[in-house]
Amino acid sequence: MQGSPTIDPDLHLRLALRRHRRFATGLLVAMGALMLGAYALPPGYWASLLQASAKAGLVGGLADWFAVTALFRHPLGLPIPHTAIIPNQKARLGQGLGRFVANHVFVEAEVRRILLRLDPAAIVQRFLADPVTARQTALALSGMMPRILASIDDGRARRLIVRLLPRIVTGPAAARLVARVLRALVSGGRHQEVFGLAVGQLKAVLASREDALREAIAARVRAEGGALVGWIAGATVARRILSSLNAELDKIEPDDSALRASFAEWVGHEIDRLENDPARAEAIGRVMRDALAHPSVAAWLLDVWDRLRVAMAADAARADGRTVTLLTGLMANAGQLLGDDEAARERLNLAIEAVLVTLLPSAQARLADFIGGVVEGWDTATVTDKIELRVGRDLQYVRVNGTLVGFLAGGVLFAVLTAIFGHVAN
Repeated sequence: MQGSPTIDPDLHLRLALRRHRRFATGLLVAMGALMLGAYALPPGYWASLLQASAKAGLVGGLADWFAVTALFRHPLGLPIPHTAIIPNQKARLGQGLGRFVANHVFVEAEVRRILLRLDPAAIVQRFLADPVTARQTALALSGMMPRILASIDDGRARRLIVRLLPRIVTGPAAARLVARVLRALVSGGRHQEVFGLAVGQLKAVLASREDALREAIAARVRAEGGALVGWIAGATVARRILSSLNAELDKIEPDDSALRASFAEWVGHEIDRLENDPARAEAIGRVMRDALAHPSVAAWLLDVWDRLRVAMAADAARADGRTVTLLTGLMANAGQLLGDDEAARERLNLAIEAVLVTLLPSAQARLADFIGGVVEGWDTATVTDKIELRVGRDLQYVRVNGTLVGFLAGGVLFAVLTAIFGHVAN
């Protein structure tokens, strides 16, 4: 089956150029015929005027034909210097076009004007506010997560965690972070649950180690008071000490115990010190720093990255995973924030504008090089044809105007010179 013929997308431009070229050439031929016809007329002022006008029109038309033709090709195929300008200067024209676009079109004032009209924050807000778009974007980002995690060097990630985590948790903000955590526990009453858990664990330890503790206390009594005292009072002392400890723990366990109230008061005091006492904050940071420097903790930190990466990759691969849900929620919240907060939209627009303006000088140079490279890479015949099709019609008007202006100028010049000198040689 024979393929359908290719339709020329520039056919209408090609036909218009051909029509105007024929008209300009026809006018030039008519001017030559008029000149020859003028010489066939009987000698006289009007015949001489017509001859001068026709010759000037013919010369003007020929000059403009040469100039227009020289832009695109060699006139009559002759390699005349400084002709076929566009084909021979294609690379320079591309570089000039690139510099013009970069330095006069893609400028800071124009970028700011376009951004003001586009309102990028509104575009981002509409994008994030659309649940379908937000979820599709979250799925795409989540799908990229395993590849991103796989591309990260494990050794570097571990070393980064080991370096950064101690700085994060032991820096100036560490004490404030601990204070906020404690304040959240206190506001929800969870500190008393922790205290109750500690008391319960202590009672369980005492109960499970009661025999060993009794023997240890009795041995201590014998060591301090001698074998006789130890034989007589050791067991009794041990039993009374353990009974007293259990009794005190039983007093602490109720919710309204005085020790619980003292504990709550102490926690509040410690929160205030963490927030306002630099020495206390430094002490907390030092304790946490020493803890993180312990070899067992460092080894645990090295294992954190492996577990974290595997868990994140597995979750990101699921369409119903927490990663997708988290990303979708983050985008929805960001969209709602931009929709409700005009100041946030203004800040985002200013941030986008600042980034683009900062990158503008580099972008201008790259744009100029890109345009120059694209034009230089074009086929010469194709470039010449495309340009001629788009400006050739106007250039044919240049030929027409040159012929007509030459005709009128020749006639006026002949009339003026004849009026001054009385006779002008043809």
